[in-house]
Amino acid sequence: MSTTNDYNELLPVIRAIKPNQVLIPSMPIDVFVQEAENLFHWCLDDMQELTRVGLLWDVVISLPARSGACREAQSLWIKERNTSQEAESNWKVEAPAAFDLRDELLHQFRFAFRNNEGLLARVDEIAQGNTNADMVQDLNDLAVLGKANTALLTVIGFDPTLLDRAADVADRMGDLLGATNGERKSVSEAMQLRDKAYTYLKLAVDEIRECGKFVFWRNPDRLKGYISDYHKH
Repeated sequence: MSTTNDYNELLPVIRAIKPNQVLIPSMPIDVFVQEAENLFHWCLDDMQELTRVGLLWDVVISLPARSGACREAQSLWIKERNTSQEAESNWKVEAPAAFDLRDELLHQFRFAFRNNEGLLARVDEIAQGNTNADMVQDLNDLAVLGKANTALLTVIGFDPTLLDRAADVADRMGDLLGATNGERKSVSEAMQLRDKAYTYLKLAVDEIRECGKFVFWRNPDRLKGYISDYHKH
């Protein structure tokens, strides 16, 4: 079964894990999943000894699916994280020019509308606030206001192409901001599911290892397969 199928099949169980039961990974996920897969193959020869001390063999049988689900959850988290980082990177590159365009339009509009109290008040209203979301809305509002008052802008030698540019930049930056904010939430949700998938796998791994260490405490040749190689170093 593919890791995607493992993940989809176990997702209801993984989601059901309560927040206070979630364990934080103590080693790289890819390393832990590989250790879990190694453990599965190692313990197959010890079925009789392990079940004799109370280990439910279904826990062992479930190990490949749990491992696949955890590996898939890790991949999904990495994908969401990378997408979010790309959106944030693009925003940081493009935002300064967008803010500069907003400030340039405000400057020119105030001069063009200086003798019209109503329009000047509208410009002042648009200028309020300096958040990222404000900037996006301001550019769109300024584009609309400017296109409705081209005669006054023409008098001061205003470049009318700036209005279309403002509308285009507003669309672009709005998409980037939405992606950045939305992806942050998605990354958080993906990480929570990854940690839950890790928890579900670790519960099985710990149970098998504990039983193996108990049974083979005087048999180093078999005991070594129930000890994490990562934590040996």
